[in-house]
Amino acid sequence: MVAAALHLELVFSRPETTLSVTRGAARLLVDMGYAPLLEVCLPNGRRADVMALGSKGDIVICEVKSGIDDYRVDRKWQEYGPFCDAFYFAVAPEFPDGVLPDEPGLIVADGFGGAVVRDAPATPLAPARRKALTLAFARLGALRAMRE
Repeated sequence: MVAAALHLELVFSRPETTLSVTRGAARLLVDMGYAPLLEVCLPNGRRADVMALGSKGDIVICEVKSGIDDYRVDRKWQEYGPFCDAFYFAVAPEFPDGVLPDEPGLIVADGFGGAVVRDAPATPLAPARRKALTLAFARLGALRAMRE
């Protein structure tokens, strides 16, 4: 076989990509000093892919996007802002540049870890909302630990 005739097409499975990016984003958050939980239901009925609590009580949410189609059909990301101090998109390394909006933070991740490409703007939560979210986060983490 001639090398010029060899054609490789990379196909990424969306569920595998989602799992990989989620795992890498969570590992990055741990490295940054956060305690992450996956698939956290919010008071507005939305589900955060990754929600993390920092040592000072700050809350970060990461919305994982497995590809362009995932981003284009899912416009609920703006509904996460009222429930976190910082919001990030988390995408795979092969996600194309220039598709996501500039406002949220951006994490590029794979199954082994990730990197913050763009910091998220800080939007501090109101104290009462922070307390309610922190208590709900702690209860969810404790209940999940009991199931293991």
